[in-house]
Amino acid sequence: MMKKLLALLFAMFSGVALAADSAGFDDERKIAPRDGEAIYRAICQGCHMPKGEGAVGAGAYPALAKNDKLEAAGYPIYLVVRGQKAMPPLGVYLDDEQVAAVVTYIRTNFGNSYKEAVSPDDVKSVRP
Repeated sequence: MMKKLLALLFAMFSGVALAADSAGFDDERKIAPRDGEAIYRAICQGCHMPKGEGAVGAGAYPALAKNDKLEAAGYPIYLVVRGQKAMPPLGVYLDDEQVAAVVTYIRTNFGNSYKEAVSPDDVKSVRP
């Protein structure tokens, strides 16, 4: 029940379309965009800003631009899937391919030059 409520609240406040895996409301909900840039624009830039510069306001949202902590791919994968502090656990809304796509996107954009792509298998290793 709580998972459904969080998914609905997330969709309402983020404006992101959720796609049901099948027709029933009781099915797990997923975010529709599939490529890293579209996922970033849909759900990440609201906090981390359009150019990944981060922000401070009601919370502190770290910059993704030129961020040395993104060098080890496991770190951003873990944060996207499981969350930490103000970062919500997005693993319930994104499948392994989507997590891999958005982490690869942030690691290869915003002045970051970590060129090796993240794979869905890399993501599976951090899921509970």
